[in-house]
Amino acid sequence: MHGFTDKHPPGNHLKSSAGPIIQVDDVSRKFGALTAVSHVTCRVRKGELCGVVGSDGAGKTTLLRMIAGMIQPTAGNIYINGLNNVLRNREAKELIGYMPQRFGLYQDLTVAENFDFFMDIYGIRGAERARRRERYLGFSNLLSFLNRKAGDLSGGMKQKLGLACILVHQPQVLILDEPTNGVDPFSRQEFWDILREMKLEGMSTLVSTAYLDEGEKCDLLILMHNSHVLEIAVPREIQSGFPNLEEAMISRIEAVGDQPGEERFAN
Repeated sequence: MHGFTDKHPPGNHLKSSAGPIIQVDDVSRKFGALTAVSHVTCRVRKGELCGVVGSDGAGKTTLLRMIAGMIQPTAGNIYINGLNNVLRNREAKELIGYMPQRFGLYQDLTVAENFDFFMDIYGIRGAERARRRERYLGFSNLLSFLNRKAGDLSGGMKQKLGLACILVHQPQVLILDEPTNGVDPFSRQEFWDILREMKLEGMSTLVSTAYLDEGEKCDLLILMHNSHVLEIAVPREIQSGFPNLEEAMISRIEAVGDQPGEERFAN
């Protein structure tokens, strides 16, 4: 692995005796001659908030899409709460709430209509509909905007509505691909407040982010570069010996550079 680390280091996140809810075993993904993800192994435990950070084109989105069951790995295996995400894809997907970089809200529908649409998809009926609307639109601070069209919402409000819609079926695992990219600082803070609340309720979250202050809020970080995992550790361990997390990451990326004999995936 050319010095790359793909194992959990010692730390508090290993003290639980429970098995991982996300298990990625030696997973690779190629698109023709291009390698997007190369021999990645990682674990996320129940109730863990795990961040994925790294350089542009590192393979973060491809890794998250594979874990979410949207695309299949070229090699290796992925398990969601023990379910093989290829062989038992439908069952595994029922446990997942996946929010891609461009979440598919219906711009001409109101906040309430978008949320009701997702409740219809998941077959939520009766009094439970009102309870979940109150809960998930409530802590997203969207109850005052039920009649506003999604297309008229700010960027931060759209992302909170997107998160509320994927929470509606109460998944065990959240997979979020740079959900706060381009969002104002206040809305980013609100978004992460929701993630912390979900964590306290035992939900497991895997989130990629371009903001290192968000990375510092995670229980665990997966640092990727050029399709590989460079390191998996708690943020303070990655930052150890450096003034901040950004300088620590830059140092690790510069130390390995681009690997010979592999084409870098650029998207």
